Amino acid sequence: MGLTSNKVLVLAVLSAVLLFVGTVWLWPRLARRNWRAVGGRVGLLLATQLALFLSLGLAANQAFGFYASWADLFGQETDQGVVVDHTGRVGSGGPLQVIDTRRVKDAGSFPPRSGGRIQQVEITGRTTHIATRAYVYLPPEYFQSRYRTRTFPAAVVLTGYPGTALALVDKLQYPRTASDLAKDGRMQPMILVMLRPTVAPPRDTECVDIPGGPQTESFFARDLPDAVLAHYRVGKKPGSWGIIGDSTGGYCALKLAMHHPGVYAAGAGLSAYYDAPVDPTTGDLFHGDRRVRDRANLWWYLKHMPAPDTSLLVTSSKIGESNHKDTLKFIERVKDTGLTRISSIILESGGHNFNTWRREIPATLQWISGRLSDR
Repeated sequence: MGLTSNKVLVLAVLSAVLLFVGTVWLWPRLARRNWRAVGGRVGLLLATQLALFLSLGLAANQAFGFYASWADLFGQETDQGVVVDHTGRVGSGGPLQVIDTRRVKDAGSFPPRSGGRIQQVEITGRTTHIATRAYVYLPPEYFQSRYRTRTFPAAVVLTGYPGTALALVDKLQYPRTASDLAKDGRMQPMILVMLRPTVAPPRDTECVDIPGGPQTESFFARDLPDAVLAHYRVGKKPGSWGIIGDSTGGYCALKLAMHHPGVYAAGAGLSAYYDAPVDPTTGDLFHGDRRVRDRANLWWYLKHMPAPDTSLLVTSSKIGESNHKDTLKFIERVKDTGLTRISSIILESGGHNFNTWRREIPATLQWISGRLSDR
C-alpha cells in the first residue's frame, strides 16, 4: 500500500483508536509497581502516541502533498532522476510522451470539448537530458473545431519542495479553477503545465544550473517550452508563456521570469523567497562559482543587472508568513527599476500552506492570463 493510500490512513487511525481503547482497558491491570507493569504502561503510551502521530502525519501528507511515496519520504526515490543519453539521441518518440489521460475534476463524463482534459506526460530535455513527469491541462476550447487553428497561451505551474505534481491537480485544483474562471469570462483559456521543481530527486536544485550537475534552470527556460511547443498548439511568440509557483516553486517562477523575460512574460511567486538557500537538501549548488551564486540571488540581480522586461506577482500575509517584510522590500526594489512591472496579493492572515494558496490562485490565474498573448 502506498504512502498516499486511503487504506494506509484508515489503518493508522484504527490502530490509534484500538491502542487508546486498549490502554484505558488495561491500565488498571498495569497499576502495580513492578518492572513488568511499568514497562507495560510505557509501551502502551509510546505505541498509542506513535500511532496518533503517524495518523496525523499521513493525513497532513495527503492534504498538502509533501511526499508521493515511501521512497520519496525516505530519500530513496530514483526513478525520475537525470537521464544522460550518450548516443546524443533522446528517443524516437520525441521530447514529450503522453502516458495517461484523465478528466478534470467535477467535469463528469463530458467529452473533452466540453470539460477539457488532463494528460500525464513524460518530458525529456533535449539539451539538459533531464527527465521528469508533468500534468498538462488542456481547456475545452483546445478540442473545439472553431479553435482548431488557434494557439493558446501557456503557464508552467510549479510546486514547492519536495511537493508532488499531482497535488497541483487534486489539492490546489489549478485545472478546475482555470476552467471555472474561463467559463465565467474572467480569464482566457490557457494550457497549464504542472510539475515539481525537483527534477533531480531527491535533491532540491532550486532551479539552478549547478556547475557539473543538473542544469535545472536551462531545463525550465529552454527544454520544457521546446518540448511542449513540439506537441501542443501553444503560442510561439514572446508573451505567450508565464510561470507560477509556490514556496520553492515561487522563487523559481520569479527567477525564471527575471532571467528569461523573452521566454516568460510573467512570473508569479506565491509565498516565495528571494535567494536560493544552501542546506542538506540542496547540497553545494554553486561549487565556488560566484557568478552562479550571484545570479541565484534576486536582490543582487535587481541591483546589478539590467531590469528585465517582464511582469512579476508576489504574495504574502501580514500574519502567518515569514516572507512578509522581504516581500514588501522586494516590491519597492522592483518599482525602483522603472521597467519591470510588479503586482502583489497581501492577505491579512494566512500560513505557508495549501489553504492560503487556494485563496490566492484564482486571482493569480486572472492576473497571468491578462498578461499573456495567444499568438
